[in-house]
Amino acid sequence: MTASNPVITLNNGVRMPALGLGVFQSSPEDTAGAVEAALRAGYRLIDTAAAYYNERQVGEGIRRSGIDRAEVFIETKVWINDYGHDATLHAFDKSARKLGVEQLDLLILHQPLPSAFRRTLDAYRALETLLADGRVRAIGVSNFMPEHLGRLLAETDVVPAVNQIEIHPYFQQAALQRLNAAHGIVNQAWSPIGGITSYRPAAKNAFEDPALLAIARAHGKSAAQVMLRWQLQAGRSAIPKSVKPARIAENFDVFDFELSSGQMAAIDALETGTRGGPDPELITLENFGREIPEA
Repeated sequence: MTASNPVITLNNGVRMPALGLGVFQSSPEDTAGAVEAALRAGYRLIDTAAAYYNERQVGEGIRRSGIDRAEVFIETKVWINDYGHDATLHAFDKSARKLGVEQLDLLILHQPLPSAFRRTLDAYRALETLLADGRVRAIGVSNFMPEHLGRLLAETDVVPAVNQIEIHPYFQQAALQRLNAAHGIVNQAWSPIGGITSYRPAAKNAFEDPALLAIARAHGKSAAQVMLRWQLQAGRSAIPKSVKPARIAENFDVFDFELSSGQMAAIDALETGTRGGPDPELITLENFGREIPEA
């Protein structure tokens, strides 16, 4: 792991780099090159998911980089179609084969699937089995809201190491962050630089926010770099996505400056309460089901 990238110790003692590369919506054609560029730039955490359909290319990029597998923290996610104890065990096999690895560093459930939560619980118990067997080093969840976490904690044995959720200046989920932290669960931010705010022309765009741009000018940095620094100084993990080598390198160049308490507070004050991604309650097999192919 790079000396400059902070390391977060998960609740089971596993060490995870705080800043990583996300590959959501990275096309298979672009993914291997993006992963290789990230690893050459110093990243050591790569986040993917079965439902991104680019795990194979993530593995290819890691191999092409020449970086030893032991130095790269790989996390991926199980999609809702593969929930259920046996199906989730097989989902691990599919992902591991596509990535070309025998062990995953972090395996998480992609959505809570509240409309079929018994399947979610069975899927999480499969993660517990994989953890006990040493096939994964840590397990976690994504997009779990307080009610989902409460039920999971009550009915399973292993506290998730990570909850990967939407966090950016316009949508911070502060109460959920506090709940995660109270249980020793790391808050990992997806869309950490508000990329999702740029998808809708009528919405506020974080990259053009005057407050963020003013802070960026004060440090000679970009708005994206300021947002990533804000995430890291708050103790969160962040997985910004890009396929452009220059932008990938820029997103990693955030360790040579520090935001003041006033600047941190000014970014905190940008909260709008508006979710950019889908409401986890609305993710159902009927609306979002998609088959995950074999390796």
